[in-house]
Amino acid sequence: MRTGRNAIGLAVLVAALGYFVDIFDLLLFALVRKESLQEVLAAELAGLSPDAADALLKNWGLWLDNTLQTTGLLLGGLVWGVLADRKGRLAVLFGSILVYSVANLFNAVIRDIDPAGGFGWMHAIGVGRAIDQYEVLRFVAGFGLAGELGAGITLVSEIVSDRRRGYATTIVAFVGIIGAIAAFVVTTQCTWRVSFAIGGCLGLGLLFLRMGVAESGLFEEMTGAGSRGAGAFWRLFSPPRRLLRYACTVLVAVPIWFSVGVLVKYADVLGTSIGLQGAEKPSPKNAIFWCYVGLAAGDLLSGLCSQWMQSRKRAILLFQLLTAVAIVVYFTLGAISLPMFYAAVCFLGVATGYWAVFATTAAEQFGTDLRGTVATTAPNLVRWSTAGWGMLWIWFEGMFEAGGFESRAVWMAAAATAAVALFIAIPAVLGLRETYGTSLKFKEE
Repeated sequence: MRTGRNAIGLAVLVAALGYFVDIFDLLLFALVRKESLQEVLAAELAGLSPDAADALLKNWGLWLDNTLQTTGLLLGGLVWGVLADRKGRLAVLFGSILVYSVANLFNAVIRDIDPAGGFGWMHAIGVGRAIDQYEVLRFVAGFGLAGELGAGITLVSEIVSDRRRGYATTIVAFVGIIGAIAAFVVTTQCTWRVSFAIGGCLGLGLLFLRMGVAESGLFEEMTGAGSRGAGAFWRLFSPPRRLLRYACTVLVAVPIWFSVGVLVKYADVLGTSIGLQGAEKPSPKNAIFWCYVGLAAGDLLSGLCSQWMQSRKRAILLFQLLTAVAIVVYFTLGAISLPMFYAAVCFLGVATGYWAVFATTAAEQFGTDLRGTVATTAPNLVRWSTAGWGMLWIWFEGMFEAGGFESRAVWMAAAATAAVALFIAIPAVLGLRETYGTSLKFKEE
């Protein structure tokens, strides 16, 4: 089934804008973490020293973002991925955005409930406090956000020609990353509650644009809704070579979300540990902004490199090596001054900006009957890995403190965690198929 240029253009536009809203909402919590938690946890923070308050905010941030939201992403990735291969790519695009948009709208109005009031029943089900509502809604938002990227990339990959789809998916990723910059601008001008409301409204508005998008002809021709075996997640575990290919698809990208989820989102904590204190102490919000400026450039460069080099694997390996260099720069030159720290963060964003190539590769690695499942679950497994990196960071920190490095334990623990992430990711490239220019018209055995 051939798809007209207008239909292709609309699909790419909608996928790109969808990913824009996806990243906008995904980064909202990180951008308003301190502001929102300072209000929600005001009673607990009262009387604490600045260091103790920072530690409390850090621990709650890790729990809400690195654990609850990413666990929602993990489970949502599985559910939306299976639906993408059984019911179609568009069903997931509509359903996922509805879930996370509504969750963010509710997030804008969380508050402590009076037990004696009309909503006192909320205490009986465990969501009477604002922080309890925050926990539930971060999980639900993560669940909804899980379906956006995979379904969009799968749809675009299947309707664009074999040798040009790398350009199309790069456009989707580049526009999506701009969503983080837009989120930064919004959160600097609006309160955290208004920011969540804007994110939810952007998603609901996008639903109307999607009504003109056609389903993937390749999906309808080769699989079709309800096709036997389509989206069967267990098939990824057998035979072993398929499991290895799936594992490698996920592992090549784990340094990206380690960098964003630890080095960037907790720039205030790490910056203090490497010696940037007082007026020089980094702001997580500014660090996220500069990281995503770099990521936008990196996604564009990595996508173009994969086309120019005619190799997805070589492009991924090149940017993995750049990531290793950027992490060293982060912990060394970044400690010189605040401007140097933000420059190092921006460089880290460029180096880890191979998300576009990773997402494209994930869609290309597997047949039409499992493509939606892989393209949706793989990015969300990578995002979920931030929960593991957060726990490993804390474990290393305790180990270094016990070894007598109390003043340097935080950054040394993060550096050790970075080494583990790179050690896992770089060899995983060897387990991928080279998929540049290959036809996607096939099923798994």
